This record gives sequence, structure tokens and C-alpha cells, in this order.
Amino acid sequence: MRPLTRQQIAWRAAQDLADGAYVNLGLGMPVSVANYAPAGREVMFHSENGIVGVGPLASDDEKDIDLVDAGSQLITLNPGAAVFDSTEAFAMIRGGHLDVTLLGAYQVSAAGDLANWDPLRPDKGPLVGGAMDLAVGARSVRAMMQHATREGEPRLVTRCSYPLTAPGVVDRVYTDLAVVDVTEQGFVVAELIEGISRDELRRMTGAPLGFASDCRTLRVPEL
Repeated sequence: MRPLTRQQIAWRAAQDLADGAYVNLGLGMPVSVANYAPAGREVMFHSENGIVGVGPLASDDEKDIDLVDAGSQLITLNPGAAVFDSTEAFAMIRGGHLDVTLLGAYQVSAAGDLANWDPLRPDKGPLVGGAMDLAVGARSVRAMMQHATREGEPRLVTRCSYPLTAPGVVDRVYTDLAVVDVTEQGFVVAELIEGISRDELRRMTGAPLGFASDCRTLRVPEL
């Protein structure tokens, strides 16, 4: 079994973005999604610090210290980009103008509850940031995460033990092992990587798993 890298998870999440979609990229793994927008589709990436039209992360010869995303990473702008203040960025979020938000997560429950902040992190403190607004403001909420912790604890669970960012909001989860939809019946696997069986995936998940009738092998390029 060869789990996906963070970049491969980002690539897979990018493939589901529709032409013309306005998509917020959360901190952490999601910011890399802008590097993998599918060819032939115009996706307008949104950053909560006040940008629409975020492009790939800046290479060494593209770096401009005035162009940063919400995580202070140096970025590029795509044609048609707009830069404004964060109040307008949050007006877009709260006004329901975003089609998708991609967020990192500590846990997602079978009911779609999202937990993506840790009140006990000494380097951050009890800080939720803009995730609460994004989780309830975007039309579709998709989570990106490792399937389990370094200690082997499941991140897909029946009930979240971390404080909730928002209840019942997540539609789809991208992990290093699978693509999992959140349905009225709970978790349903749409794709899983080669080299792992359904029983193995179930053992690494803290909630019951169903499998789609057309469940496929999760294939990504080498990145």
C-alpha cells in the first residue's frame, strides 16, 4: 500500500472543481489545490484575506511580497484576478457566493460534522479563524486530511471528539487512502487506492463504511 502524498491529495481534490466555480482554499493542504486546476476549466480561487483569482504558489522568480494568501504563502494571480480587503472577502463568504470551500480537518463525522481546529495547540491557542464562516457559507464543503493520525487513530469517526467547527456540513472527504462521500446513510467510499482492501480501510476508519456500486481505484499522477 502506498498512501497519497499531500500534493496528490490536492491534485485529486482539484479534479472535482467545475468550470466557472468560485472556490475558497483553506489553510494547510488545500492551498496547494491552486497548483492543479484542471486544464480547460476556469476556476476562481478565493482567499479570505481578500483575493479572487489566486494562481499557483509562486516560484522563486515569481515571488512578490505583496501577494500572499491567508496563510502568508507567496502566490501568483491568474488573469482576471481581483484584490480587495478582508471584509469584502467575508461578505462573499457570508453572502453565499462561494460554490466550494476546501478545508483541512482533524476529524469528520459520519453525519458530516467538521472539526478543524484544536483549542489545545500551544502555538495557536483557541483560534477558529474564518473556518466557521466558510463551513456554513459555502454551498459545498469538502475536507482534505490524512485518513488516520500518526498514532493510527481514525479521523473519520462516528462522532467528533474535537470541538466542532460546524455540524452536518461536509459533502466529501479526500484522504491519503480514499475519496469518501458523506451521505444520509453515512460514509460511502467512491474511490480507494491500490493495495488496500475494503476490510483494511474499514479497520482504519472510526465509523461504518459503505462502498459505492461503482467504487473505483483512486489513481493520481506522480507529483
